[in-house]
Amino acid sequence: MGLNFRKSIKIAPGVRMNFSTRGVGVSAGVKGLRYSVNSRGQRRTTASIPGTGISHTSYSSSGRKYNSSAQQHRQQLARQQREQAKLEELQLAKLEVELYNNSIDLIHSIHKECDDSFDWAEIRHYRHPHHTNSKGQFEIEAQQKLDAFKPSMMQKILKTADKEEQHLQLAVTQARQEDVKEFDELKRTIRLANRILQQDIDAYFDVIEELSPLDDLLEFGSGFEFFIDDPKVLEVEFHVHTKNVVPTQVKSLTKTGKLSVKDMSKTVYYDIQQDYVCSCAIRIARDMFAILPFKTVVVHAMDEILDTSTGRTQIVPILSVKFDREVLNSLNFDAIDCSEAMANFVHQMKFKKTQGFTPVEKINVTR
Repeated sequence: MGLNFRKSIKIAPGVRMNFSTRGVGVSAGVKGLRYSVNSRGQRRTTASIPGTGISHTSYSSSGRKYNSSAQQHRQQLARQQREQAKLEELQLAKLEVELYNNSIDLIHSIHKECDDSFDWAEIRHYRHPHHTNSKGQFEIEAQQKLDAFKPSMMQKILKTADKEEQHLQLAVTQARQEDVKEFDELKRTIRLANRILQQDIDAYFDVIEELSPLDDLLEFGSGFEFFIDDPKVLEVEFHVHTKNVVPTQVKSLTKTGKLSVKDMSKTVYYDIQQDYVCSCAIRIARDMFAILPFKTVVVHAMDEILDTSTGRTQIVPILSVKFDREVLNSLNFDAIDCSEAMANFVHQMKFKKTQGFTPVEKINVTR
């Protein structure tokens, strides 16, 4: 049971100051009519008919009532501002959760992206009109516009027809130059295709450098190293940096739309980590098979692991997998679980749901 008290002090005729556990108030009035206000801003007016027991009490808040339209508009704008601030807070919370969910989706779907396939045998047979001393497509289209030009009445009146025709003639010259550039580029590509079909390893490196098929993965890892001793086999080291990619917190919205941030459980964290590493490995192999005629791609996922015997971190392989072109291309990439998909290939991986990856030995490429 709470302790309450009330004390009243007369400070002037008809005016009293009231003290209680809920605050301080002042009341004033005469018999039959009394007005009071307390420290919480509540106002009370009591009117009664003496001797009858009949009375009426009305309450109001402490907010001052303004009569001018400017003050009323100001209050309305203040309310709108508060509502807008609350709305923006909810919108920002929604956006942050959407960004978080998208980052998780990206981690799980890295392997679904792949470069277009290159058929180098077909590419070396590509031909340009300039091979037969014919006009190129750019020049043909520009010439068609020039031939179809007919000055309008306004151009005749303003005497701008000659200027427009000169502009179209210049466009034909520029188009001819574009055709020459295209022809030179095609000849270079055909030479490259012939080198690749001759299994020129330097040509392989030229293609990888020029196409940079894995550049978008750099936002996840730190870089790649490529090794080719046999023109049919590519070895790739990829530094995954799992600690920088996989989030450690879960973001969601409360029932009221506010942002909720909680620590991610270890099992969920390591599960996402494993999918991320395996998804990257599959994506690397897919891209390399798409752009070059390898039969085998070996991917070593490298990460920074604490060596408890020395107390120092080391960059070590946590996944090493040997991908076969035919087997990999037979998978349904939209439906596979990347971690489970490793069972289709020779691989080295030590993973525990509550501890994550531990170092492994690299697969011997020559086996």
